[in-house]
Amino acid sequence: MTIFALSSGPGISGVAVIRISGSKTKDVIKNITTRSLPEPRVATLRKVIQIKTKELIDECVLIWFPGPNSYTGEDMAEIHAHGSIAVVKSILDCISQIDTCRLAEPGEFTKIAFQNEKINLLKAESIGDLIAAETDIQRRQALKIMSGKSSKKFNSWREMLLKILSNLEAKIDFPDEDLPDDILSNIKKSSEKVKFEIKQTLNDSKVGERIREGFKIAILGPTNVGKSSLLNYFSKREAAIVSEIAGTTRDIVEVHLNINGYPVVMSDTAGIRNSKDEIEKKGIKLALKKAEDADLNLLVFEPKNVDFTGFLKDLNLKKSIFIINKSDLGNYDSKNLDQYKPIYISIKDETNIDKLIYQIKDNLKKKFVCTEDTLITRERHRQHLLQCVDHLEEFSRKENEKDFDKAAEDLRLATRHLGMLVGKVNVEEILGSIFNDFCIGK
Repeated sequence: MTIFALSSGPGISGVAVIRISGSKTKDVIKNITTRSLPEPRVATLRKVIQIKTKELIDECVLIWFPGPNSYTGEDMAEIHAHGSIAVVKSILDCISQIDTCRLAEPGEFTKIAFQNEKINLLKAESIGDLIAAETDIQRRQALKIMSGKSSKKFNSWREMLLKILSNLEAKIDFPDEDLPDDILSNIKKSSEKVKFEIKQTLNDSKVGERIREGFKIAILGPTNVGKSSLLNYFSKREAAIVSEIAGTTRDIVEVHLNINGYPVVMSDTAGIRNSKDEIEKKGIKLALKKAEDADLNLLVFEPKNVDFTGFLKDLNLKKSIFIINKSDLGNYDSKNLDQYKPIYISIKDETNIDKLIYQIKDNLKKKFVCTEDTLITRERHRQHLLQCVDHLEEFSRKENEKDFDKAAEDLRLATRHLGMLVGKVNVEEILGSIFNDFCIGK
């Protein structure tokens, strides 16, 4: 089937872009314009008409991309129309009347591009990340992955393992063939090199995931200390309900923020206290779990409620900022707090909020310090690399020639995980390496 969809964002705009891709793209163009194909990759003004009534829909710019030199690798076209809702709907309805056409599924154009080997899996993912980028650091990271830096490194490791595997396969399948002495001696050395480099890459403090998903900040503390007010202050809107009634917040309330160019997901949580209410107890449990998973915790208290020793005993205080809100009320005893270096603020009077923001920014800078060398941006990448290291560890334990079969399987699995990173798994490459390097069977 030939697919089509609105490629630009929905709603009213100056220009709307409608994409078409598939073997019948030529027929679609001829049907909706009653004209022959324009010159490839040349913006051409064409009238788009209703197929049945021949009524004019709009004057559009049409660009024709014959395959395989297109984004998807198939015949493809783009219609640049005026971006009114009526125009877009009419063009989409017109194309849908053609039997060989259907609306594209989410991400299907990029999926076809991957299947036609126009892009690898990492680039496909980075295209989605670039579209979803909300901050400049997210945009830069997505572009870096699109440039192929990660895929080049992953492919280089994979090729090294394929070379080792081809040597092992040759020794297993042709035991009477003599391999050069240095090949077998270098097998362990090469595998150790790959394993060391992957471990170095994994030791990145998960900066790439933080950039892509957002730096996670959780606001915790007893009831009625101003947690929801603090969230609303940062988000500049009424994101959470503020009430004098204790226990108002039951579930997690999240907002996505841009703090000094860094993506942040800030969460307001249920007030921590002893409660008999089952729903509130579940909310408190969620709050403590959110604190455990967060990159930074903002622990909020007030002068009348500074007894926090109970629920803090299981928290990682090294990733926490202590905050005493409602400092405008005075009458607070700081002797139990000095060791935690708290920040005394008043959300009501906006006192010392700048100090709190500065400390949050300082924490963000420290966490994002390694961005230039980051290759991992998703949990999927990390898991495949961890699995690859595990199989290489197993491979390094096999020293006897009798274990060559098992060692080869360890390498196959390690190589497969690297292949899954870029979307490439092909056993024929191993066979090709054997014949090219050893001329077996001549």
